[in-house]
Parts: sequence; C-alpha cells; structure tokens
Amino acid sequence: MSQKPFQTEVSQLLKLIIHSLYSHKEIFLRELISNASDALDKLRYLTLTKDDYKSMSFEPKISLEYMEGDEPTLTITDNGIGMSKKELEDNLGTIARSGTKNFLSKLSGDAKKDSQLIGQFGVGFYSSFMVADKVEVASKKAGNKEAWRWVSDGQTGFEIKKDIKKDIGTSITIHLNDEGKEFASRWRIDGLVKKYSDHIDSPIFLTYEDTEYDKEGKEKSKGFKTEQINDAKAFWTRSKTEIKKKEYKEFYKSFSSDMDDPLDWVHFRAEGNLEFVILFFIPKKASPDIFRADYQSGVKLYVNRVFITDDDKELLPPWLRFVKGVIDSSDLPLNVSREILQQNRVMAKIRSNSVKKILDRLKTIAGNKENYGVFYEQYGRLIKEGVYQDFEHKEALTDLLRFKSTKDDGLISLREYVERMREDQKSIYYITGQNQVSLKNSPLLEMYRKKDIEVLLLDDEIDEIIISSVPKYDEKDLKSVNKSGAADDFSEESNKDTEKSLKPVMKKMKKILGDKVKDVKVSNRLSDSPSCIVADENDPTAQMQEMMRSMGQMDMPEIKPILEINPTHDIVIKLKEKTKQKSFDSIALLLYEQALIQEGVKLEDPSGFVERLNSVIVNTL
Repeated sequence: MSQKPFQTEVSQLLKLIIHSLYSHKEIFLRELISNASDALDKLRYLTLTKDDYKSMSFEPKISLEYMEGDEPTLTITDNGIGMSKKELEDNLGTIARSGTKNFLSKLSGDAKKDSQLIGQFGVGFYSSFMVADKVEVASKKAGNKEAWRWVSDGQTGFEIKKDIKKDIGTSITIHLNDEGKEFASRWRIDGLVKKYSDHIDSPIFLTYEDTEYDKEGKEKSKGFKTEQINDAKAFWTRSKTEIKKKEYKEFYKSFSSDMDDPLDWVHFRAEGNLEFVILFFIPKKASPDIFRADYQSGVKLYVNRVFITDDDKELLPPWLRFVKGVIDSSDLPLNVSREILQQNRVMAKIRSNSVKKILDRLKTIAGNKENYGVFYEQYGRLIKEGVYQDFEHKEALTDLLRFKSTKDDGLISLREYVERMREDQKSIYYITGQNQVSLKNSPLLEMYRKKDIEVLLLDDEIDEIIISSVPKYDEKDLKSVNKSGAADDFSEESNKDTEKSLKPVMKKMKKILGDKVKDVKVSNRLSDSPSCIVADENDPTAQMQEMMRSMGQMDMPEIKPILEINPTHDIVIKLKEKTKQKSFDSIALLLYEQALIQEGVKLEDPSGFVERLNSVIVNTL
C-alpha cells in the first residue's frame, strides 16, 4: 500500500517531539500504557452493558515485552477495544482534536516548557517517536474480522495494511533508536511502570529473559518469565490515610499527562445512603484550551471501577472545567446513558456534593494569600464565570473573588474590603476600565482618594458583567464609580451657589456638545481634573459598551454619557467669563474629549481634537 502523508499539524508536532523533547523521553511509556488502559476500560464497559459483547471472554491485561541486541524493540499489547482501519488512520494519521493548532501556536521554543503542553492536547501517542526509528501498530477491533497494521518512521507519513493478528486489541511495537535503547531493559521498564502506572486498574505483565543459577553460581538454564509488575488497584479506592503526598502527585501526573505537580487535590468517600468516591486535582497551570467551546472534560466517571465516560461536561458545572479527576459510584447503573445521566437524581447529588467539597478546598487554599494568588492567576476568570452562572453556589463563589484596589498592591476579597471600610461608609465602591494604570489615575477617583475611601479596580473586560450580578455583599450596596449615582452619597457637600453661578456655562456646553452627551452637570467627585464622563445610573458604562460591540452587538443604540465639570478648577472658573467668546466652543469640546481619553474611549475625530488643542495652545502663547 502506498504511503499516506501526515496531517500538517502532525508533521509539525513530530518534528518538535523528535528534535526537542529528549529530556522527558521516558513519558512515552506512561502515555502508551494510559492509552492501553483506556482501551481496556471501553471494552470492559461493553461486555457489561451490550448484549453483543456479554458472551465475550474478557480478562483485561496489558503485556510488555522487549528485545535487546542490535535492533532493540519494546512492545506494548492490550486486549482492549482495538481499532478499525479508519480509526487507525483518524487517530494516528491525524489529530482529531481541534485544539492542536492552538497547541502549536502556544509553542515557545523552550523544550522543557513545550513538553508540558503535550499532554494537555491528547497527543501522547506521538511521544513514542522520541525513542523510535519506526513504530508499528497492529490492531483488531472487537466485533471485526479483519486486523490492520499501521507503520511509520515518524517523518514522511504512514502506511496501513492488512495484518494477521488473531486476537482483539492493539499491539504497539517500538523499534528503539540510539536514544531509546535504555528502555529495552527489565529494570528500566519495571521502574517506570511503578513510577507512573502502578495504579492502572488492570494487571500489567512484563515478559523478560530469566537466567537460573546453581548453588555454585553457574548458569543452569535460560528462559522467558512473565510476571505482574503493577499493583492493579484503582488508586482512588484506597484510603487517603494510607496514601502519601508523593503518591497523589505521581498518580496525577500519570492520569493527566501533566509534567507539573498538582496545586492541590480533594479525596473524599461518601458512605451510607449514597456511596461514591471522588478524587479531584487542581492543576497548577490552566490548559491552553480551557476557554474553547469544545474543551475536553478532565473528569472520568466510573461505576464500580468500570469506566463509563470522560466526555460528559455535566459531571461538574462548566466553571469547574479546570478540575481533573475521578468520580466512582456504586449507586449508578452500568448502562447509564448520557441523557439519563444528566437527569439522574443520584448523579445530581454526587455532583452537588462534589462541588461543595471543591469549594471547601478552595476556601482552605484561599486562607493562604500566596497559594491562592497562584490559583487565581490561572482560574480567576472561571470563578467569575461561576458567580454569574451558578446561582446555587453564588455566595461561596463571591467570597472567592479577588480584586485589585487603590489601597493594596495585591488582590483582596470583598470580605477584606468590608473589614477595613470607614465607619461612615455605607457602600462598596468599584471602578471599571481597561487597565490598572489608567484606573488608578482616573479623575473619577479624586474625591475617593481625598476622603481616604478604598475603591476596587476592575480591569478585566468581564468584571463589569460579573459584578452586576452581585448587587450587595454583607448588606452593603456595590456602587460603580463610573455611574453618576455613586456621587450622590456625597451630594450634601455640593455648593448650591456655585451650581447656580455655573448654569450659563453648563447650558452653553450642553448646546455645543449637542447629542454627544446626555447632560452636563457640576461634579462632586473632582478635585484636580476639570472634567470627567460618567454613565447615567441605568445605562451601561463606556467599558461595557466597548465589550458589547466586541461581542458582535454592532447595532446597539448609542448611549450618551454625562459630562461632569469641576466647579473649583481654574479652567471652569475662567469659562464663566468666556461664554460669549469664540474660544469657549473649542474649550468645551476639549473638556469633553479629554474626559473620553481618560476613560479609554476612542475619539471619533482625533484630527479635530488635535486641531482644537493646537489652536488653544497658540492663543495662550
């Protein structure tokens, strides 16, 4: 059969693996054993739930064999579900997961960093080419009569041809290159299996050449011996009191294909009316595809240690998609379908309990500011997502939110904010915008700084949506400094005589600005700046409008801001004397435009702004 070329992305990936990732080459065995275990899980499920497979004699196992010498090989065989010709081509000749292009775009050129991305995109099989001159995959799918062999050197492409394999399952033979010769060793293989795959819930057998010696130490006989080299006990079924931290970390790395230790984990067994076990891990780093619509769930569902699914996004709420791990229940039927699963009361209770346990763990992590900072940097957006989506756990999630503020270099909670509020302060104040620097320098904060009132700085584009779903915290209103109503808290300090004297100025400014603004008002919030723009109480802010447009809502009606002017500023005071002068028009427009700039709003007519500014400069020189 003629050779077929690899998908472009596969070729790129193979070049990266073959040439850059030798420092982590031992992971290939972990990846292949994990794939074999998945194949066994799938067939075990069918033999228990599907009539066509129930009569099948099935004793799951994984077998490892090696050959030393000039042409060393290592073979990994399973008697699992197997692959058809089409599946061999789809699974090994292409990368079906859409995240691959994203994966390739994330590559930094740093071999160590790039290696950590591999497992996050389901491309572990290709790690075998780190140690191989050639890889052969012989497979016979359960229920099929024909077997097929996939062959590739990992460079130009691959071939698929018929094979004589009689037993169902898959056998992968790796023709080891010079860098891979070390893996044609009993002790090397045994050590790697114990390190990475001891927990696999199927026996792993190693066949090796064994030499017997007599009492005098002389060679008596040679032969091949086969023995089980793993514990073959589902890791999560063990009591957490007997598991060491090191073992949790090793299991996580094997389970997730992550190179890093997990940030933390939750291991819990429920007994009584409802029996289930959960083992969840929080990765130290977020997967690069975590915000894709087609993200892969990181949780596997088992029923009595029988694998059911790893592709059900309803096992946990969407905001918890960073969690990896296992749910194992004895109270669900083995033949549970996805549709039934989503409506099943038992599963609903397991899900609810799982979320509570994770939230309890996150609360504990949050007690350590440094550790929680690491977590929040990676998953803060998902916590915000939860606040907006998960009404049941909204209160607990709100406590997990963290914000920048005018009084802290780090991140603070709403609880911390409330605890250090001024005694006479009634509300929690926040400001939204594009970045921390511009927010800290915003004229909208002048009055709050003067009064020593802390303001939360919300510079994430989704913050405004999230915070709007939290109108109160600890019986205190959350108020946007960007809105006109926030200044009402200090309205008693306004000077009515000053307001009266500025009426001609405001009237003319409103006429000049026309439909650019909803209104022109005297400000209670400004001390150093001459003007600022705010949104009316029930209108979206400029930041919100920009975000809505970026989301495709281009036909949304234009919402006009309110221009506030500082009655104590020299420019405004001098304007009172220039209402009839021609320069008034330019200055009025400049006050409006500079307020827009400070809010991060793009000017409609930058050239006009520059022209007006130059004119004013010339007239003052």
